Amino acid sequence: MSISYPRQSARTRRFSLGVPRAFQIAPDGSRVAFLRTRAGDDPVTCLWTLDTATGEEECVADPAALDVPGEEALPAEERARRERAREQAGGIVGYATDRAMGQAVFTLGGRLYAVDLGTALVRELPARPPVFDPRPDPAGRRVAYVSGRTLRVVELDGADDRALVEPESDQVSYGLAEFVAAEEMGRMRGHWWSPDGGTLLVARVDETPVQRWHIADPANPERPPSEIAYPAAGTPNALVSLVLLKVDGGRIAVDWDRGMFPYLVTAVWDRHGLLIVVQPRDQRSQRVLRVDPTNGETVLLHTEHDPVWTEVIPGLPVRTHGGDLVWATEDSATDTRRLTVADEPVTPGGLQLRSVLGVDGESILFTAWEEPTEVHLYSYEGGEVTRLSEGQGVFGGTRSGGVTVVSGARLDRLGSQAEVRTPTAVHPVASFAETPVITPRVELLRSGDRELRTAVVLPTGWERGHGRLPVLMDPYGGPHAQRVLAVQRSYCEAQWLADQGFAVVIADGRGTPGRGPAWERAVRGDFVGPVLDDQISALIEAARKHPAALDLDRVGIRGWSFGGWLAALAVMHRPDVFHAGVAGAPVTDWRLYDTHYTERYLGHPDEEPENYSDNSLLGRAADLKRPLMIIHGLADDNVVAAHTLRLSSALLAAGRPHTVLPLSGVTHMTPQEVVAENLLHIQVHFLKEALTSQ
Repeated sequence: MSISYPRQSARTRRFSLGVPRAFQIAPDGSRVAFLRTRAGDDPVTCLWTLDTATGEEECVADPAALDVPGEEALPAEERARRERAREQAGGIVGYATDRAMGQAVFTLGGRLYAVDLGTALVRELPARPPVFDPRPDPAGRRVAYVSGRTLRVVELDGADDRALVEPESDQVSYGLAEFVAAEEMGRMRGHWWSPDGGTLLVARVDETPVQRWHIADPANPERPPSEIAYPAAGTPNALVSLVLLKVDGGRIAVDWDRGMFPYLVTAVWDRHGLLIVVQPRDQRSQRVLRVDPTNGETVLLHTEHDPVWTEVIPGLPVRTHGGDLVWATEDSATDTRRLTVADEPVTPGGLQLRSVLGVDGESILFTAWEEPTEVHLYSYEGGEVTRLSEGQGVFGGTRSGGVTVVSGARLDRLGSQAEVRTPTAVHPVASFAETPVITPRVELLRSGDRELRTAVVLPTGWERGHGRLPVLMDPYGGPHAQRVLAVQRSYCEAQWLADQGFAVVIADGRGTPGRGPAWERAVRGDFVGPVLDDQISALIEAARKHPAALDLDRVGIRGWSFGGWLAALAVMHRPDVFHAGVAGAPVTDWRLYDTHYTERYLGHPDEEPENYSDNSLLGRAADLKRPLMIIHGLADDNVVAAHTLRLSSALLAAGRPHTVLPLSGVTHMTPQEVVAENLLHIQVHFLKEALTSQ
């Protein structure tokens, strides 16, 4: 029996199940650890190892073989972390190891487990549930973890479970990342071990000043609403400080100007010492501070400044074996974000740094763009930059002990690939992901004077003479995300949509990554003009390239999150171009979105209120003349449902017909199989009806 693409995509969580990920390499290069489910439709993730001498893989921890609670037993902190990380699988979705990578720890159902990676012996440790974010010390003697806002430590032999510090109130936590750190800065953790395993650097988060929002479940009125501390633009953030805790007792506060630099971006504790990175609320600078663990005093090591904002680069800072600081700078002469070592740029102009993946001795592994649709893996060593990935695609990896893992997906094949490269052999890592039942045919264009990266997908078998098609624009269109990438699998959904009778056009305009700092900052203070203009330019160029296929008198647009805002904006602001829209989880009022993201682009609402009114959808309600469907998960704690409800109220007050589809129990993600599948069918039905009536 054949399966439809929407059902297959939903069942496989967009084909992410069965793909190996989260690679770690032992310092001696003897083994690689990674996560993978056992099949492309199996949502339970297992922990695996690969022997780099033989290439043999072994499952060392399988939740199905352990007597563990189900996903319903997850602690609230773990559910929140998965939402921030957009994690769609279950089972062992994260793990941490000691320095030698002999032991790994993980949680299942809020309980703590350790596994010997050499013998595959798994045992539960008697930690206090619910356990969250366990991390063994580098020497493999004990595990630090968070339980109930408290940082605790337990010996790996199961002895002496104890709290290192107790929160002073129910608004204070130790060892957790606050909302904006996890959602916007990419910092998921709140505690770090010293190299000798005798001290922990711990984030103390006080949410007292943060406003409280309440997310109810209207489908189950007997359940009390969930209370969340949400720092919306212009409102107070959580107060974040750092303390150094000795495992045998003792506490030292880390001292920096938290009034001027309230954001803790990250921390790194290596053989050369302890570093933290802090940022002011306006995000126009970042400071790298060296911390003295004996007294908590800090010394300025490096400052990065930009008059608009400074970008947080994943993986920075790190240091080479010799102690040189690895950082990034923005070269205005070439409009390039460049990798630096000891304050000297080492990558060429035009190669845009994306992330730093690690340092092995003096070798630095990083990803970068040269062509915006491709992300490649590079190394820098001895003054030379070497590209490690081949073909058109998007790649990543890790390196340690002379062993390199290269993973990625390409334009010329549907699946993902991963391989372990040693000095003497290359071992492929098996992927169990399903092959999509649909094979996309995508054309990548450079549209207009700005050479907007654009993808065009036509129905399978379409030929000239079959008649022009209604157009479906399918963008994200905003910061931190690209849709037009050289990855064939990324266009499966677009191909299915095209096969329903559309010409699908996807475009990345100004504000999206990969084109350099000036391109990203073109949207500062104004999402509407640059973002919408670029979508229209891409549409016109696609129609010019395919005049027999694209009917510009029938153009629909759909999107999610920022793309949902863009879809609703398009039909309100340019009804002459866009004739129907589907807006999923749209940010309709930017005053309701979080501080770190929104203030970076629109400024503080007390200082630049016009940016918020000009970019809001609420004041445009009376302009709606086209069919609009708004979809929103009522359990969304990122873009809360109030965005959709306020827009709907404004549209009703203006007498503008519209459709609202509330999703009970659904968050900002839609991992539920039935929901994800039927959402595609409902959107297609709405757009077909709306565009047929044009």
